Amino acid sequence: MEAIRIGKVQIDPPTALGPMAGVTDLPFRLLCHEQGAGLVCTEMISAKALLYHNKNTAALMKTREDERPVALQLFGSDPDSVSEAAVLIEDAPFDLFDFNMGCPMPKIVNNKEGSALMKDPKRAAAIIRAMVSRVHKPVTVKIRRGFSEGEDTAAELAKVLEDAGAAAITVHGRTREQYYAGQADWDCIRRVKEAVSIPVIGNGDVDSAEAAASMIRQTGCDGIMVARAARGNPWIFRELRTGIPYRPSRQELYDMICRHTEMLISEKGEYTGVREMRKHVSWYTAGLPGAAALRRRINLAESREEIILLISKALGIPE
Repeated sequence: MEAIRIGKVQIDPPTALGPMAGVTDLPFRLLCHEQGAGLVCTEMISAKALLYHNKNTAALMKTREDERPVALQLFGSDPDSVSEAAVLIEDAPFDLFDFNMGCPMPKIVNNKEGSALMKDPKRAAAIIRAMVSRVHKPVTVKIRRGFSEGEDTAAELAKVLEDAGAAAITVHGRTREQYYAGQADWDCIRRVKEAVSIPVIGNGDVDSAEAAASMIRQTGCDGIMVARAARGNPWIFRELRTGIPYRPSRQELYDMICRHTEMLISEKGEYTGVREMRKHVSWYTAGLPGAAALRRRINLAESREEIILLISKALGIPE
């Protein structure tokens, strides 16, 4: 895959870690970047929370030089407040804004945010136009195939967003009503690519180098975004970078879990870090013999030492 350029930002390789609430924090982004992700993205950040100086947004915005390029993803529904929030944080050390028009969660949609904006192209365009007019960093947008089951409005919306100034579009090949179920429709990604002249990043059902190659052949997209397939598998970006299937050894798996645990604890303290690591361990060990029993024990772990001991036993690795 050839590098792509979004504004002045070069994405090489053209593979991106998609934003996931409660997952794509700083430690996980760093691990994915080390494995070869060309772009990483923060968790979704509320424009309103930024304007109200919500204390929780500072942690979500924290970035490091060694994970760049990094996109900061905003969500909201009002052009003025979203653009004002973007101005407020533009000097922070990230490389581009990504605006979310794809989140399917009810609490977001009910606020006319996320994928609800796919039903209101006029407002969607106004948000992007307002952001582009007030900030200097590139503004990209993440959308879905459509909102309701059977809808395919992505290409039409993508053209509207391009005209409003969007520098790139990421397309998830499912509707909002599908959430993450069923098969992603890659043909809608192809239609978006044919409709616009800006870079198009495909998203949905890419869990291997083979799947990525198939998506590019079928759609002509310029880059690949991986989200859920990266949970417990930051090595997916190594595979996409090299084009060669890759599965870590038990020692590599053990080392990664230990390192991820240490990074989370260092960043968030032992109490929070251990509790957040529980879900990551479940993802890292999915499919291994005894994974269900291990998950039950891990979910009771209270310390770094308990996690490491349980993992070393499960994987047969001496501490």
